[in-house]
This record gives sequence, C-alpha cells and structure tokens, in this order.
Amino acid sequence: MKFGPVPLAEAEGAVLAHSVALQKGRLRKGQRLDAAHVASLSAIGLSEVIVARPEPGDIGEDEAAARIAAALVPGSDAGLEVTAPFTGRVNLIARGPGVVMLDRARLDTLNRIDPMLTLATVPPFQQMTPGGMVATVKIIAYALPGEAVEQAEALLSGASAIRLLPPVLQTAQLIVTEIPGGAGEKGVDAIRTRLNALGLTLEEVLTVAHRQDAIRQALATPSQADLTLILTGSATSDPHDVAPEALRDAGGRVDRFGMPVDPGNLLFIGALGERPVIGLPGCARSPALNGADWVLSRVVCGVAVTADDIAGMGVGGLLKEIPTRPQPRTRQRT
Repeated sequence: MKFGPVPLAEAEGAVLAHSVALQKGRLRKGQRLDAAHVASLSAIGLSEVIVARPEPGDIGEDEAAARIAAALVPGSDAGLEVTAPFTGRVNLIARGPGVVMLDRARLDTLNRIDPMLTLATVPPFQQMTPGGMVATVKIIAYALPGEAVEQAEALLSGASAIRLLPPVLQTAQLIVTEIPGGAGEKGVDAIRTRLNALGLTLEEVLTVAHRQDAIRQALATPSQADLTLILTGSATSDPHDVAPEALRDAGGRVDRFGMPVDPGNLLFIGALGERPVIGLPGCARSPALNGADWVLSRVVCGVAVTADDIAGMGVGGLLKEIPTRPQPRTRQRT
C-alpha cells in the first residue's frame, strides 16, 4: 500500500487518510474518494490530500480483519462470537461464562507477521462473563498485503488458537467453620455470587465448629455437589492446620497449601475422591478479586490446577489490596 500526499486531481479512488471538515459536513478518514468527494475538497481550497492507495494483491482492512478472525475461531465449539468488521477491527466475544485458553506460541507468531496486523487478548485463563471481549483483531493500515493474510490463515489452520472453556461443574457445597467472635457466615453471599458468575449453584452451606473432627464429619456427609469449598473462621496457617488435616482424615488429599498471590496466600487445594476441594482464604469473604478466583474458575471449567501451576502464579500475582482486610500489607504510619 502506498501512503502519502497526492495532488487532488489524482486522489479519486484512493482512501482518505485523515478526516477533513467541508463546507457542509465532514469527510471521514477511511472514505474511498469519488469524483463528488474530490469536488468537495476542491471547494474548500485544497490542492492535495493525504491518501492511502492499495497496491495489487492488497486486501482491505475490513476483509483482512474478518479473514484473520475467522481463522482464529474456525468453529462454534470455541465458545466465541465474531463481530462484523468495522474500521479494520473484529472483536471476539464470550458467548457464556468460562475461562480463556490461548495458544500463545501461535498468537505471538501471528503478531510477528506484519506490524500492521495486530491481535490483543485478555490474559491466559481470564474468567469471562457472557458478552465480555476476549480478543480484538485490528488492522492498523487501510490495507494489508495479501500474502500476510494468507500466512496468518495458514498459521491458524486447525484447532482454535483462542477458546473459551465453559464450566463443567454445576453445583457446590460450602463448609463454614465458626469461632467465638468470628466472622461466621459473613462472606457467604460473596462466594455465592462468585459461583453464580461461573454458572454454579451453591446447593448447601454447612456451618460447623472450628475443629478438625467437625470438619471431617461435614466432609464425610454424603453430598451430590460437584465441588466442596471450605471457609474457616480462623485463618489456615499451616499445611497441617485443622481444615487440611480434616480433609486428609476424611480420606481426601491436599495437593497444595499456600499460593504466591496476594490477597489469597492462605488457599489450599485437594480432592475428596473425584470431587475437588478448595480451602478458601479469608479474603474470599470480599467480592474483590483474589487468588482464590484464579483457582476456582479453572477448577470449575475443568482445567487441572497443579502445585506447579499455583507456584507459577506469583509473577502478576500482586493484586489490588482489599480495604477491609484484617492484616493489610503495609502498616499505618503514625
């Protein structure tokens, strides 16, 4: 594509690079100029205009964006809606709740094909709600070389490079432990809201004493829930504290205690049979984003979360402080 100023007499058929105010109205950038447009520009005294001229083999910005978006999302099983192109942009929108899976190697390669071809996405494993924007394809120039579009399509052929994994769990139970003067069931509504955002129903809330045997008994009580959450009245401060030990006593396992995400350090994750079990940190009582959200959304959407996965969450894991936190990161200066 050629770009730059041309005499007005030679501008017909070119794409206007910058908007121009006319005697009546305005010519918007991106407009393909016809004879009437040229006459209007001449009427305001212009003798030249900055335009873009596609060369043989170039593909217009809208068509290029649409073709690349179609290659990114080749089927409905990706869980994404592809919008109509506009000014060289196509957005990929979540059809429902879920977490985003990205083939980063292919997406990085896509962004190296041509600087005028760009793709921006949310972070990997981002939790989405219906209608949320997962990615945007933007063609910066008014046209793209055809070989760049073909290279992108070849790179993206096969499985979707961007997918929204939907929830695979449907129901949850919450075990809350009580201590004298503790928070009790405070925060249950925030947890219910979290689950609802992922399409889950909180089927039962069991409130028990903050003792290992009481938690073990609650875990051993038959339940049809797909997921068990534990919210303790006193912070879980050791891998052998009452909640993780109760899970072991009930015949379950603890895969990881502690995570390098703040707020959210005091989370533990394990399983009781085939049912995932997440020990929630106290910050889960707040609706604010915390490390438990990162683990919960993946588990609900069927993504295995290993101890190594959690260890890798530290870079980028310093989240916004929760104002109501009992022990904030910094001390108040006096």
